[in-house]
Amino acid sequence: MITSLPLDEWPATDPLAWLRACELGAGWRRGSAASRWTPITREDLERRYGYFHESLRERGALDFQAGAGRLITPENVDCYIERVHSGWTSVTLAGSVYKLRTIARILAPASDLEWLTGIAKDLDLVAYPLERFDRVVLSEVLITAGLTLVTEAQASRRRRPIWRAGQIRDGLMVAMLAYCPIRLKNFSELELGHSFAREQDRRTIKLPGPNVKNRRADLRLIRERLNPAIGLYLTWARPRLMRHTDEFMIGDEQSKLLTGPLWVGQYGEALSYGSVERRIMETTKSVIGRALSPHDFRRSGAFTAWYRAGAEPHLASGLLQHDEELVDENYNLASSLEVADLFGGWIDNIAGS
Repeated sequence: MITSLPLDEWPATDPLAWLRACELGAGWRRGSAASRWTPITREDLERRYGYFHESLRERGALDFQAGAGRLITPENVDCYIERVHSGWTSVTLAGSVYKLRTIARILAPASDLEWLTGIAKDLDLVAYPLERFDRVVLSEVLITAGLTLVTEAQASRRRRPIWRAGQIRDGLMVAMLAYCPIRLKNFSELELGHSFAREQDRRTIKLPGPNVKNRRADLRLIRERLNPAIGLYLTWARPRLMRHTDEFMIGDEQSKLLTGPLWVGQYGEALSYGSVERRIMETTKSVIGRALSPHDFRRSGAFTAWYRAGAEPHLASGLLQHDEELVDENYNLASSLEVADLFGGWIDNIAGS
């Protein structure tokens, strides 16, 4: 699986041109070409361009002297497609090349990109979604599987603490995402005290509008059923992953455990978008025999809402924060909060919690 080369490792002309293109307007001055897009759209384009840069780096073709966007050539794009086509679906590949064309037009507006437009159109013609019926799992099954992992890790006292901590984290990821099937971008960036916080006696996920794809603020209460697993992760597993094993900590050491990224790796580093996706896919593969992507959790949540609550036909759209007039009419979504709580309540009743 290819990774995305970070912005600060691109040839210098590309990040400079990209950051300039993202500059917002001020007063009478209009914003730059990419400023009208949401932060999530800009970050997605940046990530996709990072895949292209990584393919260049792997084959030693990352020319640090090239002008902005000048590495987007027929030869380099052909090699990029060859590198990723076996690991990506045809839909992902077509979308990525289309977005590569979009960013090329931003970085090098004077370039003739008809050849790239033709490639994008050809890939789009043959793109087709995979059959995913085998990757739809009722949400209560995923929640039970995730919490079972947490319980097993807690009881496996003969295993290394760092292994147990990782399994507790992975199990909690699966269970929480099944209850709250938000987009991977938001899920991977949950931060203690900010987007993941405590409101009185309940934990919440709070996503401000600018950070959400449809620009509509998303607020969800975490179900009480997850409280023991969250408590275990925050007080025992996450400190172990961050290499803090002292029982008593004060000052800066303690604050590090109460702030920062929710999801951390075995050296205390924030798990990236790709790392969170891999952990979820590997974990579901091990517990239910099928590797589910975070987007499959959204699909499974929508199916579960329809299957378990057919009398509430717009619950699925509300749960996933889709922009539909009917959602607003039926749920008055002041509240993804109300919809998510309704969904979680049904799941808890089914599970007998």
